[in-house]
Amino acid sequence: MIRHIVTFTLLADTDALRHTQAAWIAAQLESLVPLIPEIVALSVYPDVQQTPANADVVLVSDFADHAALDRYQSHPDHVRVSAGIRELVASRAAIDFAL
Repeated sequence: MIRHIVTFTLLADTDALRHTQAAWIAAQLESLVPLIPEIVALSVYPDVQQTPANADVVLVSDFADHAALDRYQSHPDHVRVSAGIRELVASRAAIDFAL
């Protein structure tokens, strides 16, 4: 099993806009679950403390193996959703590891 974690720091300059964008990102990413069979599990969470040094949103997703993660990342629906999210993001960090 491979866990794929991505953190996003948003460009939003107000807490209200950051909250709205985080909710939109969560909805977009969660919409992929029924579309991409390689997704074993997927959750999206906002930073509840809104700490300035923290990322604003985290994606935690699981895949059966590296090949499944690769298929997810190149899936047209993931590419489409990622392009929309990218417009709202100041920085992104990711890590993949075996469970």
